[in-house]
Amino acid sequence: MLNINRKLTFFIFHFSFFIFIASCSVNKAKIDNSLKKYFDENKVDGCFTMLNNSTGEVTVYNMDLDTTRFSPASTFKIVNSLIGLQTGKIADDKMVIKWDGIKRSREELNKDMDMREAFKVSSVPYYQEVARRIGKDTLKRWIDTLGYGNKNISGPVDSFWLNNQLKISPDEQLGLVKKLYFDQLPFRKSVQEMVRNVMLQEDNTAYKLSYKTGWGFDEENKAIGWVVGWIEENRHVYFFVTFVKGSDSNTDIRTARMNITKGILKQLGFFEGKK
Repeated sequence: MLNINRKLTFFIFHFSFFIFIASCSVNKAKIDNSLKKYFDENKVDGCFTMLNNSTGEVTVYNMDLDTTRFSPASTFKIVNSLIGLQTGKIADDKMVIKWDGIKRSREELNKDMDMREAFKVSSVPYYQEVARRIGKDTLKRWIDTLGYGNKNISGPVDSFWLNNQLKISPDEQLGLVKKLYFDQLPFRKSVQEMVRNVMLQEDNTAYKLSYKTGWGFDEENKAIGWVVGWIEENRHVYFFVTFVKGSDSNTDIRTARMNITKGILKQLGFFEGKK
C-alpha cells in the first residue's frame, strides 16, 4: 500500500509540474525590442504589450514599465462608465450632463454633452460630475471588487484618478479590457456592451479598433499617456496597451501615443484585414 501511495504521489507531482511548465511556456511573454524605435522617434519612454487571444501569445516591449503602476488618467473613464451605468447614475449613453459654465481651453468641452460624446472627447468635467453622483463609498466598493490597480482613491472623489493616488500597470489594464470584451466583469452584460460600443473608434471592412486614451502627469510632473483597447480582424481579437512617458510636462503626449500605437500595429501586420 505504501509503495502504491509513493507511486501515486510521484505521478501527481510530475504531472502537476508538467502542467505548470506547459502553462508557463504558453503564457511566457515574447520580448520585442524592435518596437523601441517608435518610442525613440517620438522622443518618449514607454512600453507596449499585446495579447493574441487565439494563441495566448503575449508580446511586450519594456517589461519593467509594463509591470509598473501609473495614474490611469482618462482611461479610468472605462471603469467610471461601468460603475455609473451599473448604479444608474448614468441612465444610458445618451444621458446629458449640463455644462457647468466654466470656460476651458478645449472648446469642445464648453457645452452640454451626453456620455457617448463625453467618452469620445474625453471630457474630464463630465466624468468628475459622474464620480460625485456615484459617491466615494460606492466607487471604493467597486474598485475593490475589481481589484483595480492599487485601489487607492484617497483625496477628492472627483480627481483621485488624476492626482497619482489611484495607479494601475499596463499589464493590469490589459487584463481589464480583456475581461470587458468577454463580459467577464461583475457588471450587467448590457452595461459592458454599452461601454464596448463607446470605445469603438474605427470600424471598416478590414478591422475594428476600440480604445480609450489617457493623458496626465506623474509625481515628477512628467507627461504620461495611454492607449488601452483591442483590435479585431477576421473575427480574431488582439488586446493591447500603449504607455508613454515624456521627458517633461511639455511633451506632446497626445500625438506620441497615437503615432506609436498605429506604428506598432502596422508593423505587427494590422489594418489590412489579413490577421
